[in-house]
Amino acid sequence: MDKKVLSLIALFAFTIITVAQTNPIITAPIQNQTGITGRHYIQGNSTPIEDGVLANVQSVDFSEDWVYITATGIPAYITGPFLDGNPSLAQNQNAIYKLPLTPIENTGTPTATNGGNIGIFINGVSLFDYRDGVAWNNDTMNLCGGPPGGYPPCPGGPNGTQDWNRDAIPAEMGGFDCNKAHPAMGNYHHHQNPSAFNLDLIIVSNICETYPADGLYVIDTESHSPLIGFAYDGFPIYGAYGFANADGAGGIVKMNSSYELPGATTRVNGPDVDNTYFEGYFREDYNYVSHTEDFYLDEHNGRFAITPEYPEGIYAYYATVDENHNSAYPYAVGPTFYGNVVATNVNTINEDTTNYDSSLGIESFDESNLNLVIYPNPAQDFIAIQSNMVPENLKLELINELGQVILNNQILQGSTLSIMEIHTLYDGIYFLRVSKQNNSKTYKIIIKK
Repeated sequence: MDKKVLSLIALFAFTIITVAQTNPIITAPIQNQTGITGRHYIQGNSTPIEDGVLANVQSVDFSEDWVYITATGIPAYITGPFLDGNPSLAQNQNAIYKLPLTPIENTGTPTATNGGNIGIFINGVSLFDYRDGVAWNNDTMNLCGGPPGGYPPCPGGPNGTQDWNRDAIPAEMGGFDCNKAHPAMGNYHHHQNPSAFNLDLIIVSNICETYPADGLYVIDTESHSPLIGFAYDGFPIYGAYGFANADGAGGIVKMNSSYELPGATTRVNGPDVDNTYFEGYFREDYNYVSHTEDFYLDEHNGRFAITPEYPEGIYAYYATVDENHNSAYPYAVGPTFYGNVVATNVNTINEDTTNYDSSLGIESFDESNLNLVIYPNPAQDFIAIQSNMVPENLKLELINELGQVILNNQILQGSTLSIMEIHTLYDGIYFLRVSKQNNSKTYKIIIKK
C-alpha cells in the first residue's frame, strides 16, 4: 500500500483515539464491565430482587460527529418501590441514544423541554424535565391530564398548551424511590438531582428507611460535583456544586437556581394558592430573576464555565438543590435548552463507528479520587462505606486481628454506598480492606457496643 495512504490511515486512527480519550461524552458513560444486573424492591419486602437485565451502559460507539450510547435504562442502584400506586417497574429500554460530539448553542428561539426524555445520565438512566403531565383546566376548575384512568384529558390532548402545569417534584413525592426516581410505563427516570433522599441535609422522604439505595452520586460540598449526564442538546450536566467563578477560581460553592417564588396568593386562569395548590405546585409559579454572580445559573439552569472535564470551559447544566440539598426548580435542564436539540433515540447505528473500550481508561486505586468515608467509627451495628461514584466494582473485606476475612461486600460499579452489618461481631479492632484489581488500601475500624 502507498506510504502516503498508510500515513493518512495512521493519522485518522490517531485522531479517532485522541477524540475518544479526551471527549467526556465518550469517556464518561459507565460501561458495564462486570455483568452487573439491576435489582428492585417491591412494597413490603426490604430484600432486593435480582433482575435479569444488565445495568448501566452496554457500549459506546462514535463517529466523526456523533456518539451512540447503548443502554438498558436500568441503574446499578436498587429501584423501587413506588408507593403512590404506580404499577410499573423499571424495565429494559433497549435504547441507543444518539448525541452530538460537538454541541452547538442555539442562537434562535430557545427550544422548550418536553414531558419525556430530555437527557441521559452517565449510567444510561433517562432524565425528564419538571412536569408530570398533569395541568390545570380552568374551564372545569380541576386538574387534567396524566396517565390514563386518572384525571380527564386536558384541552388539546397531551400536546395542548396549558397555563398551569404541575411540577412533578412536590406532586409526586410519595411515588419516588430512595434514588428520587420512578418509572413511566417502564421508563425509569429522574426529574431531579439523582442523589438519594437519605443523603440530604434535611430528609423530606422516609422511603430510604425501609428500602435503602444510594442514587447516582453523593453531594460533596468540598469538591466540584461529578459529571452526571448529558442533555439532548449534547451539553453536559453536573451535580450540585461547582467552582464559584466561571474561570475556575473562588473555591467550591453550591450552584444556585435563578428561579424564585414571588409569594403570590392568586393565579390568573388558575386556582388560588392554598394548602392543596401551594406556591410551587405549578411550574409557572416560578419567576426567573437574573443575578450577576457566576454561581447563579441562567434561564436554562446552566452557565459557561471551566470544569474538571472541560479545562477550556464549556456550557454546562447543574442539578440544583437548596441549602438543605433538597431538589430546587428547575432541577437539571430547563425549562428551555441552551443548545440545538439534535439528540434522538435510534433503533440502529447507520454509519461507520468506532467502539470505545472503557476498560482502557480505568485508573488504578486512588484514595483521593474515591473520597472514601467510613462511618460510624467506632461502630456498633453497622458500618457504611461511602465513596464517589465508582466506574468499576470496589471489593470490601472486613478483617479481624488474626488476619482472617470475616465479612465481604462490594460497592458496585455506578454506585456509591455499601452497608456492612456487624451486630454479630465482638468488640475490638478490625481492618477494612478496600481493593480494586491488584491495588488496595486498609482502614482501621473499631467495634464498640
